[in-house]
Amino acid sequence: MILEKCQPPEWKAEMEGNGMSTQSMGGLFTVWNEWEIRVLVLTSLALQVFLLFSAGIRKRNVSALLSVLLWLAYLLADSIAIYALGYLSQTRVPRGACDDAQLLFNRNHRIQVFWAPFLLLHLGGQDTITAFSIEDNELWKRHLLSLLSQVALAVYVFSKSRPGADILYPAVFMFLSGILKYGERTWALKCASMDNLRSGMVTMPDPGPNYAKFMEEYRFTREAGLRAEIIIESERRAGVTAPAITEETVPYATVITEARCFFVTFKRLFVNLILSFQDRTMSQATFLRLMPEQAYKIIEIELSLMYDTLHSKAAVMHTCYGRLFRCVTLVSTTTACVFFNVLHKGRRGSYDGIDVLITNLLFGGALCLEVSAIGMMLVSYWTYAALKGSICHSLSHLILRCIKYFRPESRAKWSNLMAQHNLISFCLHDKPTLITKILTLLGLKGHWDSWLYIWHIDVSSELKISVFRELKDKALSIVDTESYRKFSNHRGQWALQCKGYYKELGWSVEAEFDESILLWHIATDLCFYSDDDNDDAKLTEYVSISRAVSNYMLFLLVARPFMLTAGIGQIRFGDTCAEAKNFFGREAARPVSVPRQGWCWR
Repeated sequence: MILEKCQPPEWKAEMEGNGMSTQSMGGLFTVWNEWEIRVLVLTSLALQVFLLFSAGIRKRNVSALLSVLLWLAYLLADSIAIYALGYLSQTRVPRGACDDAQLLFNRNHRIQVFWAPFLLLHLGGQDTITAFSIEDNELWKRHLLSLLSQVALAVYVFSKSRPGADILYPAVFMFLSGILKYGERTWALKCASMDNLRSGMVTMPDPGPNYAKFMEEYRFTREAGLRAEIIIESERRAGVTAPAITEETVPYATVITEARCFFVTFKRLFVNLILSFQDRTMSQATFLRLMPEQAYKIIEIELSLMYDTLHSKAAVMHTCYGRLFRCVTLVSTTTACVFFNVLHKGRRGSYDGIDVLITNLLFGGALCLEVSAIGMMLVSYWTYAALKGSICHSLSHLILRCIKYFRPESRAKWSNLMAQHNLISFCLHDKPTLITKILTLLGLKGHWDSWLYIWHIDVSSELKISVFRELKDKALSIVDTESYRKFSNHRGQWALQCKGYYKELGWSVEAEFDESILLWHIATDLCFYSDDDNDDAKLTEYVSISRAVSNYMLFLLVARPFMLTAGIGQIRFGDTCAEAKNFFGREAARPVSVPRQGWCWR
């Protein structure tokens, strides 16, 4: 930002001696030095816009490209904002600059340091994403330290520039917005950490009945010659019986409120807490009377709420303090924008026109992002459920109409895709090549295999209905704790017993869980490609469902082992693949007659 006419004589002589190329390079460096901080703050704003409107799509899309773009934007957003703050703290008048250049530099630098609170606002992130992965929530202490250090740096940068009243007053309000926003993000990360979630769900210690006092009263009663008897009541089911259950269709409003109630109960499962039998019977009483489509809608909304809790600011912004902070940041940012433009109006030419334009772009971006975030917060299941049970009950009808318009019941709340992985296909295609050897050395072979050999299919309505009906039939057989224990431990025994094959094949479901998955996955594939032709459409539908579930279970075993019972599934999978590859190698000379669209070609 030094004027060419103010450059020292020795600089000019050196540039003339080095020729035209040096002058060109010097000009490029001068332009870059002038535009570097401008590019940084505009890039930071663009990343915030992308994160706000794209992060929510991740719930309904399994695209690898979208995940990579979000991951890069999530990391770059913090890095660029922190770098820009550091750049502002290091900016100073170049040596040898004349008085006019110093005045020009000071004039531009004062408005550029006004961008420091905007960078704090950007570090606060967007409501739709605070953590890209669950592990990011565990780093809330690091973010707290970053909050303290970056706020201190921003205040230092701003105070060092000795701003005038036209910058100082709006800066105070922007600092308030930035600090609140950054603190809100840190608070949201803490609320979503596993330890905090678990501690918030653990109920107060319940000593239970006073059995000592009860037995003492029982003894005194008997000693007094009165009749006393101890009766232990068996566990009671929910107030429904099999003949009385009729599936019914409930309104969308009921679906949302039921999902919100069950979310409070079932989120304990995400932190390895157990549910009581009262929770189970209450859940059964609700789901047994629902149509399959609406039962799945409740589950979808529950999982959507859980995603919001773990990956966004939902746990904070849907509290009284969160709503207050949202109002304060909006009012504070609006006030700062008005102050800046009113105070600057009488001082036209005091600052570079481009810097003033960028400042107004930052104000406009901050206000648009804030208004958009508030709109998303209002048109949400959280807000409707909160208003439904409050004194503002009438407002809930307006929110419900907005939800029906922007989030209709017919629209899926998730991708409606199911991951698939096939052992035989993997063994036939996974050949040792130079690329795979290099990836193995780098520890990236697993990611390569996931990208190459895992695919997704649509979850058919027939599959959903079949799973729901099966669970419903089994739930009706639960009458006490013992029957529930048997229901939880059965892994196909009932199906084999009903078909009369338990004596011959019972060993396959009595094996270790991961071993049983591998056995039945291979068996399902072999049966799928058997020579038995059947034109029965219903049977063909069941065959497709069975294979889809089989491939999905193998995907869980290999790629998501933490979602299954603890075991050595990945080791068993590796051993089975090695054995299968040896078998295929021995049989390589013998022609294999399979259709091109078969498992050899996926």
